[in-house]
Amino acid sequence: MSLTVCKFGGTSLADGNNIRRVTEIVNGDPSRRFVVVSAPGKRFSDDIKITDLLYACYKESVEKGDCSETFAKIKKRFHAIVEELGLDMDIEAILRETEREIDRRKSVDFTASRGEYLNARIVAAALGVPFIDAQDVVFFDRKGRFDEKRSYPLISRALTKAGRAVVPGFYGTDAEGNIKTFSRGGSDISGSIVAAAMKADLYENWTDVSGFLACDPRIVEHPVKIERISYKELRELSYMGANVLHAEAIFPVRKLDIPIQIKNTFRPQDEGTLILPSKKYVASGNIVTGVAGKKGFTVIFLEKSLMNGEVGFARKVLSILEEDNICFEHMPSGIDTLSLVIESSFLKEGVLDKLVEQIKEAVSPSYVRVLHNVALVATVGHGMAYSVGTSARLFGALSRANINVKMIDQGSSEINIIVGIDNADYEKCLKAIYGEFFGGNRSENTIY
Repeated sequence: MSLTVCKFGGTSLADGNNIRRVTEIVNGDPSRRFVVVSAPGKRFSDDIKITDLLYACYKESVEKGDCSETFAKIKKRFHAIVEELGLDMDIEAILRETEREIDRRKSVDFTASRGEYLNARIVAAALGVPFIDAQDVVFFDRKGRFDEKRSYPLISRALTKAGRAVVPGFYGTDAEGNIKTFSRGGSDISGSIVAAAMKADLYENWTDVSGFLACDPRIVEHPVKIERISYKELRELSYMGANVLHAEAIFPVRKLDIPIQIKNTFRPQDEGTLILPSKKYVASGNIVTGVAGKKGFTVIFLEKSLMNGEVGFARKVLSILEEDNICFEHMPSGIDTLSLVIESSFLKEGVLDKLVEQIKEAVSPSYVRVLHNVALVATVGHGMAYSVGTSARLFGALSRANINVKMIDQGSSEINIIVGIDNADYEKCLKAIYGEFFGGNRSENTIY
């Protein structure tokens, strides 16, 4: 029998009625044996996610000595979920113990993880299957990285013995035995890790949307839905803002060529989007699969005569970023030029000036220019590498829209072209590129 690992997001588990819907989905397919859950999300637009309340709990506990005021809201929420489900479980005792541990440990990671922990206890009870605590099977190494060599055998052994089980997402245990969380949205990564450990045939990621769209519907009206997409294309689009799936969730399943299916908990009949390894992926016939982008970048442009003959030039520049703990997004270069594209949030007051001075001292460039308020827009698709005139069409569309391109970067895999433009031209840029490659093709019922 095939094996499917399911991960359900916060909106899918926001209240008892939604959890009941989740149990129907899981029980409706015997291959869905292992479930990874997020903390309860928003029930309505002005609601507060449980994880956000838990961060407030941590702050309250540190500042006041206990978190009783904020945790009372969390207790009320979980009591309501258990009552809606009609479960016979002593949730009050579990909540009291959780509150005591939050106040005792005063750990932001432990506190933030309790939403997934509590929700997984409830979902396991609703399904009538064992609860497997992530802290016992998911581990990080001394550098804070996921430790697959230690974790995978433990996950496989525990889940195989259980037969069916629920595992909380978002957290595990670090090398010192403390609870450690992934970044926000990290339950997607947890689900992928469980799927890889169990060598699943499919990883289903259930959310409140029916898959990926070719562009942001807040900018382009009714963009087409992406039926199938490769890991590589998804990585590019996820990183650039298509946020249905955590960008890092691809890596564990990618090694084993496990497909990912994005499904809608509230429209389970929808096919969703199927994410496939490149060797199993058959392009849809479209030149471009999707268009996505992000605002808020700074570009440091360096020029120096005979740069190409200066051994170690790029290394010296990048070593400065490493010493200052700054990541770069892209590094377009020419024979005598090099540009560093950096997310502006890394460059707080004084950091940019210091960074430029360090670069000047290290490599003595002839000319340095800093560009602020830059947006990056990525046009992504396997078909681009095999279609003559793709770049001409893209830049022709931008020219007709009167958009000035400040930077161009094409990935070595030739599945993406990234342009840097003014933040003010971001929405216009997305519309121009989408209109060029997708024209009037429209699709309803899916959210970016």
